[in-house]
Amino acid sequence: MLNQQIYHFRTIAEYHRAAGLPNPAHPLICVVHMDDLTRPLAEGTFSLIYDFYSISMKRVNNVKFKYGRQVSDFDEGVLFFMSPGQVFGMEIEKGSVIHRPEGWMILIHPDFIWNTALAKNIKQYEFFDYSVYEALYLSDKEEAMLTAIIGQIEQEYSSHIDRFSQSVIVAQLELLLTYSERFYQRQFITRRVASNELLTRMEDFLSGYFSSGALGKKGLPSVALIADTLNISPGYLSSLLKSLTGQSTQQHLHDKLIELAKEKLSTTNLSVSEIAYELGFEHLQSFSKLFKTKTSLSPIEFRHSFN
Repeated sequence: MLNQQIYHFRTIAEYHRAAGLPNPAHPLICVVHMDDLTRPLAEGTFSLIYDFYSISMKRVNNVKFKYGRQVSDFDEGVLFFMSPGQVFGMEIEKGSVIHRPEGWMILIHPDFIWNTALAKNIKQYEFFDYSVYEALYLSDKEEAMLTAIIGQIEQEYSSHIDRFSQSVIVAQLELLLTYSERFYQRQFITRRVASNELLTRMEDFLSGYFSSGALGKKGLPSVALIADTLNISPGYLSSLLKSLTGQSTQQHLHDKLIELAKEKLSTTNLSVSEIAYELGFEHLQSFSKLFKTKTSLSPIEFRHSFN
């Protein structure tokens, strides 16, 4: 591979040829064992784009991986996920000694899961939008469990294909994704210090945003803006909040907004319309509806309760 290049693989067979692997046993799904890769990694920086899903468990020394704005090395076992069309970068420093990589990768073309429940449900797994920095760090036991599922998938498509094969493999993929979701929830808890630090930084950002008058000019900050400020992906932020607080990012923002509205209703003489405008609402009705949904009272009823 040449330096500073983008390699776009539209089929799994194209990837196999580029990686020096034999043709895949199945055109729409395959398991790649990293120690079977025969093409040496060249020095420099390049990017990969797949038109299929990729789930990887890799250990590679002296290689930096980049997905989004985050950079990470994979010298310990981690799991990460890519959706079709995402850009994945690799950087190999000049003079680095690259030992044979370890681990596995499963490639799944969208056509394989077409017309199955997984085709729709796979979009619900937010970790496909996480960055490399937010990858799943596996315990030895967790890694063994997922590797066993990968082995079953490989055995299924490598044996005689019949009308049950797709259903069996899709069920195993769903099990793999369900375990991955469970392990991510465990990671949010076991890395609670880092998680709480992120939440503290988010609260600091929101406090500054709310007190600066930006609400009236720009409205509520978007989830993307908050995530960008924290240097994490929107999906990871939402999953982290859901795990630690039981709320989505949007619900958390609305709760803070209502608390500010309560403060203004109870401590100022501003009209409800003026308060709605200061909080970034273009229409009074939208503010009143959200307030009543959250408090079971209209803004006027809430204000009167303090008189």
